[in-house]
Amino acid sequence: MSHFTTIQTQVRDIAALRDACQELGLQVVEKADARGYAGNVLPGDYVVRLQGPYDIALNRQPDGTFGLTTDWWAGYVAKEVGPDYGKLLQLYGVHKAMREARKKGLTVRRQAISDGRIKLTIGGV
Repeated sequence: MSHFTTIQTQVRDIAALRDACQELGLQVVEKADARGYAGNVLPGDYVVRLQGPYDIALNRQPDGTFGLTTDWWAGYVAKEVGPDYGKLLQLYGVHKAMREARKKGLTVRRQAISDGRIKLTIGGV
C-alpha cells in the first residue's frame, strides 16, 4: 500500500528550487526514485533527497508545473521542509523572486523576520 500523496504547486523553475534546497542543506537529483514507507519508491523527474528516510518526487504536470509527491508518514518530511512543504515553498518563492528581479537589473535585499517570514526589498538600479 502506497503512502505517497501529491499536491500540485506552481513550481516551474528548477534552478530556484535547487537554490531553496541548497539553503535547507538538501540536494536535488534528476531522474531518480523517491524513497517512501516500507521500501516503496516513486520515480521522479527530479527528487529532493532528504536526510530522513523519505524523499520528495517532482513530476511535470500537464500544465507544465511540477507536482510534489512524498510520504508524510511519521512527520519525517515535515521536519525537514515544513508542514505541507511550507518552508521549502517559502524559500522557493524567495529565490524565484530574487532571480527574476536580478534578471531585470534590480537590486534585492533579503531580511529574515523573527516570526519566520522573509522580507524582500526590491529596488531599481
